[in-house]
Amino acid sequence: MDFWQARRPLFHAGRSERISMFKLSKKVEALPPYLFLEIDKAKRKARAEGRDIIDLGIGDPDQPTPKFIIDALNQAALDPANHRYALDQGMPLLRSAIADWYKHRFDVNLNPETEVLPLIGSKEGIAHFPLAFLNPGDFTLVPDPCYPPYKGGTILAGAKPYLMPLLEENSFLPDLKKIPFFVRRKARIIFVNYPNNPTGACAGRDFYSELIKFAARNKIIIISDLAYSEMAYDGYQPPSILELPGAREVAIEFHSLSKTYNMTGWRAGWACGNPQLVAALAKVKSNIDSGIFSAVQLAAVAALRGNQDYIKDMCQLYQRRRNTLVDGLTALGWAATKPKATFYVWIKTPPKADALSFAAHLLKEADIVATPGIGFGKYGQGYIRMALTVSEERIKEALARIEKIS
Repeated sequence: MDFWQARRPLFHAGRSERISMFKLSKKVEALPPYLFLEIDKAKRKARAEGRDIIDLGIGDPDQPTPKFIIDALNQAALDPANHRYALDQGMPLLRSAIADWYKHRFDVNLNPETEVLPLIGSKEGIAHFPLAFLNPGDFTLVPDPCYPPYKGGTILAGAKPYLMPLLEENSFLPDLKKIPFFVRRKARIIFVNYPNNPTGACAGRDFYSELIKFAARNKIIIISDLAYSEMAYDGYQPPSILELPGAREVAIEFHSLSKTYNMTGWRAGWACGNPQLVAALAKVKSNIDSGIFSAVQLAAVAALRGNQDYIKDMCQLYQRRRNTLVDGLTALGWAATKPKATFYVWIKTPPKADALSFAAHLLKEADIVATPGIGFGKYGQGYIRMALTVSEERIKEALARIEKIS
């Protein structure tokens, strides 16, 4: 399927003389095409042909942002005081709300002045953080498969990603003991993401404890991406690495309002943890952006300090969808397990079917968009990812279509 070929350039030199006049930087040339842009192109093409597409591809919540958050935005947007440049460090009120939320959720005490930094979504913070600490020749330790900005941020900072395979036999956790000494010696950052996108795997305290010791011993910064901590099921509550002893010495954690409060388009998140790491990211950002729109910051405060029962309702909704999808796929003979967290299901492709061709088959024959695992890295080969961000009725329709082509 040519529009999902992971290494095919999006723009071809030679399409016009104007394009061929300009040479991209080596860093940008090294970036792979962003998978979700390719998927969006495929969806738009199929819909333009009049096809009824069921989109299980990108993890973008289908439910609206809660009304009380929208009301807070509306009220704040009417105040001219919020129309000016925002503070780069974020409003003190928002930083305090984040610290209070962490205390309530994880029993972690954060200093809102030095250990919390609001972001224009956690993605931009994760991608910008490597600029603060990486030099040419440095390595980052990147899980594979993974959320693409881990690799992209590394490449744009001039460093090299070293891939840590996430394998089923190791519960999709990186095997730290297999990282060669020469890589550990040059590694400055390790990325971890649990609950995990795309696999849905979760990490326990024992893994985090081992990771903290590994990072301290090798003088490596831990970037913990905790964006999916609140999308959890069956009574499970994912931990924060900052709950563990020693984490504050080596770790910075990134979080987001996107998934928890259905605010993907609002672009609001934060980094927290080690004050030196937080300050370094703040210095980078002060040279790149001018902060989050103040009205959005006040809406984020409303989200964090509002009634959190909404989150329980959302988790129940996703849990029902998860059960419907996984039970249905299992009944059809597919290899899928129920994740304890995230709204993704990581599914093995049939034997001898690669991820790209199988995803193409689903789109062509069943009008279903699924994300090929290879788009998250080479160790995603043999898997597809389906998101629980469509209604239960549409999931049932997808299962019926799959049964017809099986």
